[in-house]
Amino acid sequence: MYTRTENPLHIVQEVIDNAADEALAGHAKRIDVTLLTDGGITVEDDGRGIPVGLHPEEKVPVVELVFGRLHAGGKFEKHAKEGAYAFSGGLHGVGVSVTNALSKRLELTVWRDAGQYEMCFEEGHVTEPLEKTATVGKRRSGTRVRLWPQAKYFDSGHLPLNDLIRLLRSKAVLLPGVVVTFTQEKSGETQTWQYKDGLQEYLASEIDESTLMVPFLTGEQYADANDASFSEGEGAQWVVAWRDEATVFRESYVNLIPTPAGGTHESGLREGLFLAVKSFAELHSLLPKGVRLLAEDVFAKVSFVLSTKVLDPQFQGQIKERLNSRDAVRLVSGFVRPSLELWLNQHVEYGKKIAEAAIRHAQARTRAAQKVEKRKSSGVAVLPGKLTDCESTDISRTEVFLVEGDSAGGSAKMGRDKSFQAILPLRGKVLNAWEVDRDRLFANNEIHDIAVAIGVDPHSADDEVDLSGLRYGRVCILSDADVDGSHIQVLLLTLFFRHFPKLVEQGHLFVARPPLFRVDVSAQGKRPARKFYCLDEGELEALLERLRQEGVREQAWRIGRFKGLGEMSPEQLWETTMNPDTRRLLQVSYGDLGFDQTRSLFTMLMGKGESAQRRLWIEEKGNLAQVDL
Repeated sequence: MYTRTENPLHIVQEVIDNAADEALAGHAKRIDVTLLTDGGITVEDDGRGIPVGLHPEEKVPVVELVFGRLHAGGKFEKHAKEGAYAFSGGLHGVGVSVTNALSKRLELTVWRDAGQYEMCFEEGHVTEPLEKTATVGKRRSGTRVRLWPQAKYFDSGHLPLNDLIRLLRSKAVLLPGVVVTFTQEKSGETQTWQYKDGLQEYLASEIDESTLMVPFLTGEQYADANDASFSEGEGAQWVVAWRDEATVFRESYVNLIPTPAGGTHESGLREGLFLAVKSFAELHSLLPKGVRLLAEDVFAKVSFVLSTKVLDPQFQGQIKERLNSRDAVRLVSGFVRPSLELWLNQHVEYGKKIAEAAIRHAQARTRAAQKVEKRKSSGVAVLPGKLTDCESTDISRTEVFLVEGDSAGGSAKMGRDKSFQAILPLRGKVLNAWEVDRDRLFANNEIHDIAVAIGVDPHSADDEVDLSGLRYGRVCILSDADVDGSHIQVLLLTLFFRHFPKLVEQGHLFVARPPLFRVDVSAQGKRPARKFYCLDEGELEALLERLRQEGVREQAWRIGRFKGLGEMSPEQLWETTMNPDTRRLLQVSYGDLGFDQTRSLFTMLMGKGESAQRRLWIEEKGNLAQVDL
């Protein structure tokens, strides 16, 4: 609840925060941190020094209460003028008492009231009571805490140096004029930070200024004594950068405490920026018809550093990663919005750049909102309700028929072998998916159902696809043998070639070939009555020629044409199209053309902008067409 257990950084941060609070209150000019060779760490400041007198009620030194008892901090006194820590880091009152509890040893030195005082704790308990060890000058004041974290409480007993350095550097940024140093005793290396330009200098050091769309936007405003909504001194300081880069740099602080999880103060900044940019865009009539700006559109490419002062901050947990104070939204937004609105209208060209970037993001967001994800329940794709599944799960046997129309689907369901054959009826013609983005495929119900039924997600030829979820070894396209059926075939082949190419490459895609004609031949002498099925007119002509050669009179046969699969009885459909022993199933492959040429041909045939090329191709190949009039 009160600290992080990954490493001891937070318990060290509590000590650094106390030193920073002294600087924030205007009583300290230096914060010195030293990493000791033996793994300990020292934090020293030149503030007023922790009070060493006896607590009037507890009758023990105040400094002992601060380090040895929960909820005994002096930061509950919240008066902007009189309070010792009007804008300190929090109200939990545990702070350095947690640091002490999780340290093997903690040594404390205080300079105050012309004296040097020392005491020592081990495992959180006093082992050397407070004692005045020297007399110093009246101007000498401050606190030094030296501690050694107890490694058993942490996943790693080592301090993450990069995070510690970033923390110290940010304190220097947020405390203009304060000198912050970090020394590594082992190497003797010392780093010193002091920022005169504060937040802007810090943000400029973290991002590439060449990517800025407009100059840095800086602002600082605090409530005065006459403010009706907020306490005197409450407010914020900010620097904002709009960049072309997709990556953003964002840091926020409340009373110098880093808030990596953000919170209500960041929400206030977001709201203030959004309302200012929206107002500017509306004032200058920049919004296209149908485009609605949202806060995320304005905030998408914003990098910022925000430092907020709140009299009574409420954090999420003692580690203070997120600010929860509700009034912080109004506080920050109320100061940011008018400041930015003024700047935008003073710099109209820059304002238009910001507004146009937000509008582009809004348009992209609108397009993205049209993307449809595969419907799932409990993390598992739900099989389409109209899928009639098979009993077997052995993909060396199983097959699914994508059947044109519900009536044909009904015949197929009754005529199939349910042990290994599944049926998925399709309604109408499938979408031409050649130029449809993968993210928008599932907006089409039929394509969604196909993908879910076969158990493979859409992919490209270059993707490494895991086909372990494939539910059927054969995916069979079953459509009428007429022009409309051929059209549906082409659309489905386009879908599989464009978005499921691995199924084609590995030989899982087939085209079922139902007959177009049925020929019934009467009994001739000792020959019993016979029936034949022909795929097309070519086969029909060949069959009739053979019958003539056999001496069968033309009056002896009757030719029937199937208008569609729905006209076939279940027995006929099984016999002609679904029975593995008698059907003619065509496996789909790239053939002699290969992948690249096949792709070029599909582009010409199915691409929306290729009408001129299609016309030329039709004029050249028109004599090959079999027109069904």
